[in-house]
Amino acid sequence: MRLVAAIETATAWLAAILLTSSGVMLTYEVVARYFFNAPTIWAAELSQMCLIWACPVAMGWALTHRRHIRVTAVTDLLPPRGKQATEILSLLVILVFSVVVTIYGYDIFHDSFARGRTTGTMLDLPAWMPEAAVPAGFALLTLSCLTGLWRAVQGNIPEEEGMME
Repeated sequence: MRLVAAIETATAWLAAILLTSSGVMLTYEVVARYFFNAPTIWAAELSQMCLIWACPVAMGWALTHRRHIRVTAVTDLLPPRGKQATEILSLLVILVFSVVVTIYGYDIFHDSFARGRTTGTMLDLPAWMPEAAVPAGFALLTLSCLTGLWRAVQGNIPEEEGMME
């Protein structure tokens, strides 16, 4: 569980770096284009790549730290056992979905990699680069679900704004 927590922390930092990098690249593009009339061919596509990767890799961290949107109007009224049951059920649903997306996402990534598909843009990057974000991100979410399920089965349900420790 400590390994998963370390991975979640590392990927959260990676997502923060990617989002910051995207902002820097877009700012550079705006300044280059509108102040110096010298647009780049790389800034928009690379900033998109950063955004594509930032969101999926941070999903596990967001789940563990309960930062996804949650509707708790009904679950707040439940006794502790009911809350535990709904937590387990919701994590099972997320787990099944994550596993399915990881498998099918990997198939899409692998097909693009094997066929040598490219993005068809100015940089003509390999298409597998952004496609790999889906199976990677959902595999990380699967790990977070498994640790969350382990905690929930043991009765360790965190408070709404708390962390799953």
